[in-house]
Amino acid sequence: MNVLRRQFGRFGLMLLIFFLVLFLNPGAIVSYAATQQPPNANGTAVQMIVTVEPKKGSEEPVVNREDVMVFEGKNRDQVTGWVPAQGDHAGLEFYVLIDDGSSPVLGTQLKDIKNFIAELPGTAQVGVAYMQNGIARIEQKLTTDHDLATKAVRLPLGYFSADASPYFSLSELVKHWQPDGTRHEVLMVSSGFDPYYGTGDTLDPYLTAAIEDSQRGGVVVSAIYAPGAGHFGHSYWLNYWGQIYLSKLTEETGGEGYYIGFTGPAPDFTPYLKDAADRLNHQYLLTFVAQPRKKSGLQPVKLRTELHNVDLVAAHQVYVPASE
Repeated sequence: MNVLRRQFGRFGLMLLIFFLVLFLNPGAIVSYAATQQPPNANGTAVQMIVTVEPKKGSEEPVVNREDVMVFEGKNRDQVTGWVPAQGDHAGLEFYVLIDDGSSPVLGTQLKDIKNFIAELPGTAQVGVAYMQNGIARIEQKLTTDHDLATKAVRLPLGYFSADASPYFSLSELVKHWQPDGTRHEVLMVSSGFDPYYGTGDTLDPYLTAAIEDSQRGGVVVSAIYAPGAGHFGHSYWLNYWGQIYLSKLTEETGGEGYYIGFTGPAPDFTPYLKDAADRLNHQYLLTFVAQPRKKSGLQPVKLRTELHNVDLVAAHQVYVPASE
């Protein structure tokens, strides 16, 4: 009898807590119920590039379609495709975008950059461009002739101009791409500092525009920090902000930022470029049905998985056309 009384007491306490939560926050019950709803099946199919990252110390993960969940806010979307970017789906258009305002010390890294281009998959189309006066100056258009692309890699000019925002150049480059089912990716080599905007507590609006342009085009952007020329190369304050901007850019577009630190120029690009190449071999094309929208635009999305040994890395927003 005493045992029964104690159990009933616990049940009564739990019931009291339930009604208190319902009274104080009725939305919590609705929120919980929403998470239990089946995935949305009516909407617009969109595609994203996802990089599968095994957690440190973990073995190579096996990720299947049923392991991947996509959410827009509290709404779960239906995943309809999860295809490794290999074989018939390995299409890749890749630009190396180098800041012409970089210090001449970047010359010691040019061989590594050329080797990276040469070793990309033979079917990959590679282009080389330089950030110059706020534009992306194309030195070599996209080509499968990787030897030709490596010849376009040269020393940076090593100067800034009034309008030389690296984010102007990135925006111009990515706007030339239209989503077509092929992976579109950029590797930036820059200090990340924006001489047009400067620094401040508010986020650089040109950086924000470049992030949104990249997300709208489905372009994944990675970046390697390289110090700028002259004073820009050794100012802690300027490099602090520049590297924060690069980190924000790569995180928001599903890429990877390399050498986020403030102790001096990176001594060797080789490990960064090796990692960048490895990431290309661990990418998937994710297709899901986004929530119906009256207007086209960028929508925040989150990817989740119940696998404990892996992270799914992708852009934080995806462009969703208006529903018909």
